[in-house]
Amino acid sequence: MTSPAPPGPPRPTSRDVARAAGVSQATVSLVLGDKWRGRVSESTAGRVRDAARDLGYRPNLAARNLRLGHTRTALLVVPALTNEFFARVYTGAAAVAAEHGFGVVLYPSPDGTGPARDPFASARAALDGVIASSMAADALGALRGAGLPLVMLDSDPAAPGPAARVNLDIADGMRQVAAHLLALGHRRFLHLASAVDSWTFAVRARALHDALRGVPGAHIRTVPAALDVRAGREAAEHALALPGPRPTAIVCDDDILAAGACKAARRLGLRVPDDLSVTGFDDLALATAVEPELTTVRLPAEQVGERGMSALLAVLEGRQAEPGSLPVHLVVRGSSAPPPAGPTA
Repeated sequence: MTSPAPPGPPRPTSRDVARAAGVSQATVSLVLGDKWRGRVSESTAGRVRDAARDLGYRPNLAARNLRLGHTRTALLVVPALTNEFFARVYTGAAAVAAEHGFGVVLYPSPDGTGPARDPFASARAALDGVIASSMAADALGALRGAGLPLVMLDSDPAAPGPAARVNLDIADGMRQVAAHLLALGHRRFLHLASAVDSWTFAVRARALHDALRGVPGAHIRTVPAALDVRAGREAAEHALALPGPRPTAIVCDDDILAAGACKAARRLGLRVPDDLSVTGFDDLALATAVEPELTTVRLPAEQVGERGMSALLAVLEGRQAEPGSLPVHLVVRGSSAPPPAGPTA
């Protein structure tokens, strides 16, 4: 019979950290709880962090949260897990959360952009706040009813309810697309629009039409499609086969739709970009997986998540969230070029 292993060294406590840093336990609590700014000097905070690291001290979050009545957990609600954009939003939010001792639970709405069901029997008991990406504010009634702080990402700034918002300059992204194609000489456009009824896609449509309005000779036709490659291909194929002058550029609401448009062009014997330019939106990994690579608008998804989590932390601490929309920019690749010379069928 083997004798039991000797007990390991006792776990270091906040009192040990305070003694090593030459400060009080209250100061240790402020620094390691990231509430020291304005109360403790930078050098003292650094000394506490160094002492905690050298001792291998880890705060007992469970006990602290039980005392404070908080779980230090945020819920991130997204329309789908299959879209790379939302995975990158989560990555950014989780990184900021980890820096502040928070966790992030990722929850896909069962009905996409429709009403999100409360994933917990009592959201108030399980969460400190909610971040919702690319959804209507009224889709979150069950969660808002729990009285939790709500931060909306990529959502209608006029809708009431959220404690803070983080938006992208979506309209400017579409204006950049229009300016690029107009400068190349395009005047006949097909807008392959997402059939998803949400603020972000409504903004894209409005900005594109506004940018083309008043341009001599410019003409645009809008065709909606479900947000998948097959639907995009079928919608584009049908629109390109209609009688009359063919569009020379397809402006897509999303890279997924743009991939479908490229497939439609090939099926009809058209070359991208020689016969037809195609642009996307989002700059997903898909944008460089297709050939030619997509001209598209890059959205800083991870930064959206970072700003969203920072905004929630600000709300929880009674501070103002950082204002302003995040800039986006056009990435020009091989799928856009001047239109073919002469009339096309």
